[in-house]
Amino acid sequence: IRPTGLIDPECTVKPAVNQVEDLIDEIKNTVARGFRILVTTLTKKMAEDLTSYLQELTYKVSYLHSTIQTLERIEIIRDLRNGNIDIIVGVNLLREGLDIPECGLVAILDADKEGFLRSETSLIQTIGRAARNSEGRVLLYADKITNSMQKALEETSRRRAIQREYNKKHNIIPKTITTKIHALLELEKVSNVVKTDKTSNELQNII
Repeated sequence: IRPTGLIDPECTVKPAVNQVEDLIDEIKNTVARGFRILVTTLTKKMAEDLTSYLQELTYKVSYLHSTIQTLERIEIIRDLRNGNIDIIVGVNLLREGLDIPECGLVAILDADKEGFLRSETSLIQTIGRAARNSEGRVLLYADKITNSMQKALEETSRRRAIQREYNKKHNIIPKTITTKIHALLELEKVSNVVKTDKTSNELQNII
């Protein structure tokens, strides 16, 4: 339960076929509303290709992956929050503490491809990237509902119901969290996600 009243984002499953074309329409609408977008892909190559394609369409976009150094990563996140870029494309956007209240849309491409990056826990964490914005939404592009997706969607729905009941009881109107960009950068500097060797090896193989 969040004292702020913020409810976990609404999640929508859309067909993976033509997912990029559909995503572009969603990006256009989200940018027009003044929000930022996080897009997660399965591989570094996919992230780079999608970033290049969006740049060709004149969108302000950058990508994050394992080879980007911490300081550059911080600069990219700051540019996103400042509005210098509107979209970040990445493979692993699960970093705990990544607090971007300006994020109005999280898009998960190929959500039905089972694996570490599309596990129940990973999906729940990725969905949470849109939880700081009262109008945040999540799109999961998939041609089938995997067990991991089903569990993640059920958990998100459960949390939404509990938060709504809490808000009703305490007359709380959810409002987007406002955090200083400097605070985000300091958090990012000291925030580390502890991974097992197996997870690290798997990520390196993917990224």
